[in-house]
Amino acid sequence: MRLSPRHPRYASLTVRHALAEAHRQGLVVPEGLIAQGRGEAFDYLLGERTTPGARRAERAAAEWLLAARHPVVSVNGNVAALAANEVAALSRAVPGLDVEVNLFHRTGSRARQVAEALRAAGVRRVLGLRPTATIPHLPSDRAKVDRRGIRDADVCLVPLEDGDRTEALRALGKRVISIDLNPLSRTSRAADLPIVDEVKRALAGVTREVERRRKSSRPPRFTPFDRRAALSDALEAIGRGIRRTAAQRPIGPRRGRASARRPRGSAGRTRRTP
Repeated sequence: MRLSPRHPRYASLTVRHALAEAHRQGLVVPEGLIAQGRGEAFDYLLGERTTPGARRAERAAAEWLLAARHPVVSVNGNVAALAANEVAALSRAVPGLDVEVNLFHRTGSRARQVAEALRAAGVRRVLGLRPTATIPHLPSDRAKVDRRGIRDADVCLVPLEDGDRTEALRALGKRVISIDLNPLSRTSRAADLPIVDEVKRALAGVTREVERRRKSSRPPRFTPFDRRAALSDALEAIGRGIRRTAAQRPIGPRRGRASARRPRGSAGRTRRTP
């Protein structure tokens, strides 16, 4: 498929094409395509940009990852297809950050494909191919984890996550950082630190903040984060986007009352019978 960079929806079409190709290869399941479409709708409402509130969340996430005893980023098919390079860059920036494959629709071949995509992007060690532990009270394949990774982690970064697993991870006493474009999702509402941003932008933003923070002489710490305020900021940004769009002139010829007005002498006029 040939896409012109001059197309107004070039970035979005490129992402769709990449996901469709990943689906044909078996890396992404059909349910992942639906999830991407839902996320893209929220990105429209956010103006397809990183909001000031999301930037603050990414700054806090960088601090938490650097302060962690054992941070882990969880990667599913969509994340591998969309942001493997960004995951690899983050893994290089954060000392001791592990990368683990975790899939809702899990098969051995899909897990290997995710791992191959991550390794091709530069991730040196990928966990989760042979799960050695489980998350209690989670009735799906996402309960299968690596004892050296998510099971041992104190901070879990979970892009494009399921709400039930976010809750289960928190129940184990782990700090959970989520990346989800939907501020109303159970994932965003359950996470300790929700980042409401597109996954590539969010991971790149966290990596930039990590690199900036590492230049500081102050030891990193778990700075308190107001997740309710963060979600409220995201909802306000969506509201502003909707109001701004509603105030814009529609694209194309204007159709209003004038077009509905009937010309003189039309059948709409009452005529007196002679």
